[in-house]
Amino acid sequence: MRISELATATQTSVKTIRYYEQVGLITKTTRSDNGYRQYGDKDTKTLIFIRRCRALNMAISDIKQLLLLQQNPAASCEAVDSMVKKQLDDIRQQQKELALLEHTLSSLAASCANQKIEDCCILSQLQAN
Repeated sequence: MRISELATATQTSVKTIRYYEQVGLITKTTRSDNGYRQYGDKDTKTLIFIRRCRALNMAISDIKQLLLLQQNPAASCEAVDSMVKKQLDDIRQQQKELALLEHTLSSLAASCANQKIEDCCILSQLQAN
């Protein structure tokens, strides 16, 4: 299939597919006589896997490692477990940081009832040392 067909089949943009080729997540494919890239079922499966990993906010480097690990099906999945646990820990930390950010923004939003910029409590607090 051509790149546009692969994009449709995997719900991935053509630009993203080219980027994944560029960074080595998917292998550069062969080209037909007319110069079009040709993809197969393996590429479809790989792109769906990558898309799902990206939906979990996994880094490109982690996805590369997971793709490499898949090449040795008899190996222990300890590295995969470790990567997922680290990702979960990272997400939990981000949640804590976002909760703090929400609290700070909520406090700022509630702090100003003035009508003029010169009296704005939010701007005053953001400029304070």
